[in-house]
Amino acid sequence: MWHEIWIAACLVLVIEGILPFVSPRSYRSAALSAASLNDSQLRIIGLGSMVVGTALLYLIN
Repeated sequence: MWHEIWIAACLVLVIEGILPFVSPRSYRSAALSAASLNDSQLRIIGLGSMVVGTALLYLIN
């Protein structure tokens, strides 16, 4: 089980690194936009991301 968790963590790093590698200007713009959101908006985005990720995992498995 721990092996799969480490694989997943490594894949997260790879996937998160794609946008700043491919388009650093767009990544910087997105980060600045995210910095201007208030806490409740960021929580809603985080919740949505977790729900979508969980649903995709359920569909894949």
